[in-house]
Amino acid sequence: MKNKRIYLDHNATTPLHPEVIKALIDSMKIYGNPSSMHEEGRLARKAVENSREIIANFIGANSNEIIFMGSGSEANNTVLSMLTCTGRKCFNIYKGPLEIITTTIEHPCILESSKCLTDKGLQVKYLDVDKQGKIDIEQLKEKLTSSTILVSVMMANNEIGTIQDIKSISKIVHDNGSLFHTDAVQAIGKIPVNVRDLDVDFLTLSAHKIYGPKGVGALFVKNGENFCPLIYGGHQEGGRRAGTENTLGIIGFGKAIEMREKEMADEAKRLLNLKSILREGIKKNIKDVNFIGHPVDSIPGTLNVSFWGCEGEAILLYLDLEGIDVSTGSACASGSLDPSHVILATGIDVEYSHGSIRFSLGRDTTKEEIDYTIEVLIRTIEKLRKMSTFC
Repeated sequence: MKNKRIYLDHNATTPLHPEVIKALIDSMKIYGNPSSMHEEGRLARKAVENSREIIANFIGANSNEIIFMGSGSEANNTVLSMLTCTGRKCFNIYKGPLEIITTTIEHPCILESSKCLTDKGLQVKYLDVDKQGKIDIEQLKEKLTSSTILVSVMMANNEIGTIQDIKSISKIVHDNGSLFHTDAVQAIGKIPVNVRDLDVDFLTLSAHKIYGPKGVGALFVKNGENFCPLIYGGHQEGGRRAGTENTLGIIGFGKAIEMREKEMADEAKRLLNLKSILREGIKKNIKDVNFIGHPVDSIPGTLNVSFWGCEGEAILLYLDLEGIDVSTGSACASGSLDPSHVILATGIDVEYSHGSIRFSLGRDTTKEEIDYTIEVLIRTIEKLRKMSTFC
């Protein structure tokens, strides 16, 4: 296996699906501006709208409820930025102090945007999670007030894989008269997601987490909801996101979703089996480990493990030398030596939190790769613990 890299960091990004690569190559000659009225423009517009329809159908939405954006982070920022917009289509229709509710384990783009809102006069309340990463439903009910304009809870956590009960959360939020947003970037294409069944007002998607290209995301906005653009200056996306559409990226996004429709169910079963093999291999051969995340309500290919007496960065580097790619947490927070905010939010001991490794499996992951990873991990942890000051 040493001659082949083993990629177990699919939650950070995924390789392009072969069919996506083919679609991109076949579409390279589509160079027209989708806003142009001539033939080349119409060809580009047709490609964009075809992908919009594919994505909408996949999540049970209408095509006009899908807005293409540059990333999932932009989509999340767009939702939160609307809360302080003074435009006539936005939330200035609400009087009095406004507040939002989110969780302590959200992606940094939600947490940092929430901090920005406090500087603009909004109150932000945070929901705690239990040791498996689930929010406290009763705490949510207690924090909701008549001033709560929006609640944002991610569907599946990018670091520990825990899936929230979005349908139940959405009902509680709507019963309070508030709006509900979910960051579904890590859930789309891995578990079934239907916006009508979940009854969400806003939902975020991203292409590069599902074997599509980087630099393209989307936001679902339920018809009839207030909306205000984050980026002004053009009529694109129905006036809701200025800037010439990334035609090739959108084509790749649509093809990636099309392949998820075909492959997701079988792949989920296969990845659950491989994750079980990885978990049992670690549990059987390595002492003093802590598995973080919900054992059942979790996306199929994600396993987060903390190793006592080891630094996560050291584990990552040793595995990298052996040809294995893993992560110590969110790729957006890499470069920081502090324990992950998600891991700490679960209440894990600080000593364990420093030794956290995320394994995120994908469509090309094989049992042979998992077996080799277990083998390398056993000797890596043994070596690091011999050098550790904790042991």
